[in-house]
Amino acid sequence: MVASAARPGSTASPNCAGSRSKRSPAISRSDDDMAESPPPIAPALEHAFSLFVDVAVPQEQGVVDGRQVRFVAITGERVAGPRLQGVVLPGGGDWQAIHADGLALLETRYAIRADDGTVIGITNPAVRVASEALTHRLAHDEPVDPSEYYFRSTPRFTVPDGDHGWLRRHIFVGVGIRRPTQVEIQVFAVA
Repeated sequence: MVASAARPGSTASPNCAGSRSKRSPAISRSDDDMAESPPPIAPALEHAFSLFVDVAVPQEQGVVDGRQVRFVAITGERVAGPRLQGVVLPGGGDWQAIHADGLALLETRYAIRADDGTVIGITNPAVRVASEALTHRLAHDEPVDPSEYYFRSTPRFTVPDGDHGWLRRHIFVGVGIRRPTQVEIQVFAVA
């Protein structure tokens, strides 16, 4: 066992696990310091584009660790918006784990081809929360008003430098809308 030396000016013993050094000023801020801080600033969101993703019939895997697990193949469609246009390439997929309480954890991976030919990879983890009745309607491809459920994602992009490099330099939030054979993800850049 190697003992570390105490810092110069420290009263802590190098071998005393219970000894504490002075707290950092950032951690021990007084109420007066807190009163001088500006209020939190919520970041702005800018609609960058929307993904319209066609999906195949879900492939049910059964109950795994108490969750209904299934795979949904992505078959294609389009990307449209002020900052990006293109097509969704077929061949990706959405791996879903649906809890009995209506929580669905989604992990989607696929690619798009921008109008200029650049292929862009997407990894899009998401959370969808819906009542049992609503989950049943979604599972049976019935139309459901998006205000009746919570569906948010945090897409990340793999793209080379160039015209679309901005996708790697921002954080994005997606708002999902589930339709019978398609999912729309409205993608917003966090300013």
